Amino acid sequence: MMATDIDLPGLAASHDIITLGMRADDARRHLHGASTTFVRVADVAAGPGGAIQVPPSAGEVRIVGVPASRAAAVARVGEVKAAAGGYPLSGFSLSDLEALSAREQVTLRALLEELCAAGLELVAEAPFDQLGDPRRAIEEVNIAGLALARLTIGTLPEGDVVDGLKQIVALQRDVAVLRSFAPLPRRVSPVLPSTGYDDVKRVALARLVVDNIPSIQVDWALYGPKLAQVALTMGADDLDGVSAEDDAGEGRRRAPLEEIRRNIRAAGLEPIERNGRYELTGR
Repeated sequence: MMATDIDLPGLAASHDIITLGMRADDARRHLHGASTTFVRVADVAAGPGGAIQVPPSAGEVRIVGVPASRAAAVARVGEVKAAAGGYPLSGFSLSDLEALSAREQVTLRALLEELCAAGLELVAEAPFDQLGDPRRAIEEVNIAGLALARLTIGTLPEGDVVDGLKQIVALQRDVAVLRSFAPLPRRVSPVLPSTGYDDVKRVALARLVVDNIPSIQVDWALYGPKLAQVALTMGADDLDGVSAEDDAGEGRRRAPLEEIRRNIRAAGLEPIERNGRYELTGR
């Protein structure tokens, strides 16, 4: 059951992580049952490079990094699209594209339309706290013919956690296109790093507050198997950033696919692979 406005201040202030986690897990199971989705991602650098190899097991090909220019971004999308074929192709941070459009004195929509025409299908992420106008920027993504892979948080916000999550709820009411929200920050301060307790509490609160976005996501590559596995019992239902490599050099049980499945099942959940379009692959 989702939390009410009356419950939220007490839940956010509470140190009873067990009760909070149980509430979040109930809400997650109400939406998804035991199903836990994950996507295997092949990362490709935004800058020019050598031959682009896409593992056949990839569910998404993702261009990562900041493009040097508008022309470089469009050219790179074309190169990767040619190598990726029919694989879902995502790329870039919406905040980086927003900054790039300002530097090159073109509208964000015009830049997004060029990337779409070159073969981009999804903008890889939209960091809510780093966009000048999140609602407008996300609407421009859709008008340009693209989709948004995920809403993210760039850095750990100061202030009231619940208030920040309510802003995400309001954003989704306006745009109504968000499929997943990753509430853990993409960058962690080395001076004031968050703790595992803080991280799983944030995931649980996200599931309880953000009731209009289907999936709460954790980045497997960024946060690691241990925290990701606990997060799955605290409200998360989707794992991003699983390696697309099928290297079993350290044994089959250590191969990325077997490892992700084993960790999800150990949390009492059922692993289901998806692609970047959120289509279940049946693999």
